[in-house]
Amino acid sequence: MTKMSERWDAIILGSGQAGNPLADALSRAGKKTALIESRHVGGTCVNYGCTPTKTMVASARVAYLAGRGADFGVAAGDVRVDMAKVRERKRSIVEKFRASNENRLDSANVELIRGEGRFGGPKRIEVNGRTLEGEWIFINTGQRSRVPEIEGIADVPLLDNESVMELDEVPDHLLVLGGGYIGLEFAQMFRRFGSRVTVIHRGGQLLEREDEDVSAEVKKILEEDGIEILLNSNTTRASGAVELQVEMPDGARMVKGSHLLLAAGRVPNTEALELEAAGIATDEQGFVRVNEFLETTVDGVYALGDVHGGPAFTHISYDDFRIVKANLLDGEGRTTRGRFVPYTIYIDPQLGRVGMSENEARRLGREIRVAKMPMRWVARALEMDETRGFMKIVVDAETERILGAAVLGVEGGEIMSAIEIAMMGGLKYTALRDATLAHPTFAESLNNVFLNWEGEG
Repeated sequence: MTKMSERWDAIILGSGQAGNPLADALSRAGKKTALIESRHVGGTCVNYGCTPTKTMVASARVAYLAGRGADFGVAAGDVRVDMAKVRERKRSIVEKFRASNENRLDSANVELIRGEGRFGGPKRIEVNGRTLEGEWIFINTGQRSRVPEIEGIADVPLLDNESVMELDEVPDHLLVLGGGYIGLEFAQMFRRFGSRVTVIHRGGQLLEREDEDVSAEVKKILEEDGIEILLNSNTTRASGAVELQVEMPDGARMVKGSHLLLAAGRVPNTEALELEAAGIATDEQGFVRVNEFLETTVDGVYALGDVHGGPAFTHISYDDFRIVKANLLDGEGRTTRGRFVPYTIYIDPQLGRVGMSENEARRLGREIRVAKMPMRWVARALEMDETRGFMKIVVDAETERILGAAVLGVEGGEIMSAIEIAMMGGLKYTALRDATLAHPTFAESLNNVFLNWEGEG
C-alpha cells in the first residue's frame, strides 16, 4: 500500500443495477465500501434506459389509444402531444427513482464518490486526486451507444438513447439507424407522438436473433403503424443537416430527415478505466473478460452488468450482483451457467422472449414440437381489440418440457414470465395445457396454444 493511499474492503466503479445493491450489501455486512460514479446514481436503467423509456412508451400508448377512440365507441377528439410535458413526466419519475437509490446508499453508510475512477494498479483506483486500494474491486460501468463509422457522421447532429428523450418537440421525420430493440421501441414511440419515422437496418430482418416468423410479424406491425422499414440497407455517407446515402439491394437512395437516432449497437465504458494498468484483459471490442463467477483475469477484481458483454438487461445485471454476493458474503458457489435470460421488447404489442428460439433448438439438433397460435384467438385480446401478433412455444418432443417461447402480443412479457416459471419448475407443457386458469385472462391462452402444433394435423 502506498503511503498516501486509503484502504477499503471494497471499491465499486459505477452505480448501476449491480453496483448499487452490491454496495448496500457489502456495507451492511461490515465491509468498508466506496462507490465511484461519474454521472447519475442508478446507472443506465434508472437514468437513460428502462425507467425513462418505458415511461415515455406509456405516454405514446395513451396517444395511440386516444387516436383509436372511435374503435371503442369513444369520441376522443383531436390528439395533440405536448413533448415538453411528456419529457417532464419522464424526468419526474427518473428523479424519484434516482433519489431512492441515493437514499439507499446513504442509509447503508456507503461512501459515494463523484468522479471518474481509473486503475493505477491491480488493486488501486485513482479518483479526484485520491488513491484508493481495495481488497475487492468491482467494475460496473455499463455501455453507451456506438457511433458507426460512416463518412461525414461527425458533421451531423446525432441523437442517442439518452438525448432523444430530452427533445421538447416532436421530430418531423426521425431516422433510426438500427433495427434492434432500442431502435424499434423509439421508432414506434415517436411515430405515435406524430413523427414520420424511417428505420434503416443493415441486416435482412429486424431483431436478427429472433426467428424469421417473429421478425416478419414485428415488421408487419410496425409498418401497419406507418413506420418505413429499410432492410439490407447500408448507410455509407451522412451529410447536410440529416441526409444519409443508403446502399440498398436495388441501388443507392438518399434519405433525408429532421433528426437522426443512433441505435446500431453499444460499446463498453472501459477506455477511461486504464485497465491495462491493472492487467485486466478485455476482448477486441473492449468488454471486460470474465469467467462464470464474474471474476476478471486479476484476482479480487470482478466485472458485473453490461460491461462484460453478456446480455445487456437490468435483470441480468441484478443477477450478477446476486451471484457475487452469494459467493463473497454467503459462502455459496453460484455461477452464470444455465441461468435463464428472459427479456421483453417494449414495442406494442410487446415481444416477450425466454429460452431457445426455434432456430436455436434446431441448430442444436433438438427434436422439437412447435405450438403456435395467433393472438386473435385469445378471448381477452379480442375483448380489448388488441389482436396483433402470436404466441410460439418450443417443446422438447421427448421430455415434453418447454425449451423456449416467443409471445408477441399485448402483455407479451407477462405471458412469457408465466411460461418461464413453468420452465424453472421443469414442468411438462401439459401442466399448462391442463391447468384451470381464470377466464378471461391472457394466461388462459396457455390452455389453448398447445392444441395448435405447427406441421401436425
